Amino acid sequence: MAKANQETENMAVENPLECPFPKRYPSQLVRDDAFFMTLAYNQAIEAWRRDEVPIGAVIEYGGDLIASAHNEVESTRDPTAHAEMLALTQAANALGDWRLTGATLFVTKEPCPMCSGASLMARLSRVVYAIPDVKTGCLGGVTDLNGIGSLNHHFAVTRGVLEADCLELLQTFFRQKRKSFPSTVDESKSIE
Repeated sequence: MAKANQETENMAVENPLECPFPKRYPSQLVRDDAFFMTLAYNQAIEAWRRDEVPIGAVIEYGGDLIASAHNEVESTRDPTAHAEMLALTQAANALGDWRLTGATLFVTKEPCPMCSGASLMARLSRVVYAIPDVKTGCLGGVTDLNGIGSLNHHFAVTRGVLEADCLELLQTFFRQKRKSFPSTVDESKSIE
């Protein structure tokens, strides 16, 4: 166990892609959806700087920020280390309860099946996401776990807050990733 922890601590990002997006500093005077999504956006930038897929999440409770996280899947080698999962754990610790009733999750991309399910189990009051995900999103993308009538909890969902900004960030990251790795596909054998 100690060896695994030491390996994780020793893992350094070797040649991360430079992030061309600066962090933003929203006014503390208006704590609306755009304010909290901007904080999630900043977490996504932090993920990029650590060579992680740039997805960020924050959790608000009573107008205060109680959790903030970004993807850590690569650095921890943990498939569950999604921004949402890490933020949910932080929020539960902050409140001293796994029930996060009254809390809102802000995330830069529609949650996957795991994160959508965990959000339901945590009894969040609301989930706000920027970018829809038609491949793995489970709050309206591929399916809608929140819409399953037999579940004993549901939350409000708000879509599209800072969508253009978060989409540009994610698309630019993957565009740069593709450019930085030479293609392993033999272009001469591709089917047109």
